[in-house]
Amino acid sequence: MMKFPGKKLLPLLVFILACLSILRLVKIAINTSHSSSPAAAFSSSVEQKVPSNAAGVHIGSHKTSLNATLLAPKEFMFLSDLIRRKAPCNLLIFGLQPQYLNLSSINAGGITIFLEDDPYKISEINADSNGTHIYKVEYKVPAKKAYELLKHARESPACAPATSLLQQSTCKLALRSLPKQVYQLKWDVVVVDGPIGDAPEAAGRMSTIYTASMLARAGTTTHVLVHDVHRTIEKWFSWEFLCEENLVSSKGKFWNFSISNHSNSTRFCSSDMVRIVN
Repeated sequence: MMKFPGKKLLPLLVFILACLSILRLVKIAINTSHSSSPAAAFSSSVEQKVPSNAAGVHIGSHKTSLNATLLAPKEFMFLSDLIRRKAPCNLLIFGLQPQYLNLSSINAGGITIFLEDDPYKISEINADSNGTHIYKVEYKVPAKKAYELLKHARESPACAPATSLLQQSTCKLALRSLPKQVYQLKWDVVVVDGPIGDAPEAAGRMSTIYTASMLARAGTTTHVLVHDVHRTIEKWFSWEFLCEENLVSSKGKFWNFSISNHSNSTRFCSSDMVRIVN
């Protein structure tokens, strides 16, 4: 029987064990590669197949937009305190935020109408009961047309406050296709917080501020509250059609104007009080 010296076997055994270890490491690497590659490929495929306007993404981005336009607590308190003092009353709101639905509860026994151009908001909120109604409206004039419309209003007699029915007005700022109830009622409080007006191409609030002013002058005494007055359009058009002399209070980004009926007036503001100049 052939015998191998121990000193000669030792290098051979080390070589065999090293080869086995290398083979084992290669097998582990191959298995890991096979198990991870399909998962990575699937993950990549899913990311590519999910469209940018998928339901979850759209809703998430829309909620962010809604949160960005929510009232500060002090602003909501300011508004709700006024409604409590006036309730039950006729309350008209341009714009629709979840917070505003609380106002219709405060105004129990009165009439609350919301005018909103965003179908998503309308579909998410159902409050067409107990004197509260939500109507879909359209605003076609972008914010970038603000100065052009302001110039038109100053030069056109059709935009003067002593004009006839708002529905028949030829003023470019007049909203003539609102629900009939909007023109028929005498409003105690009008809130302007719509359309969103947050970009040049987005619908601006030029027409809603002008129309709110005209509706207020058809009543006895109407409070018109404009939100986001830190923005140029809201500030310009409030001074032009609601007037500094009628500003009775403010809170946060809200201005509150008290407008009395001046059916024979040919001007919105006293000539020496208008701040905006060409």
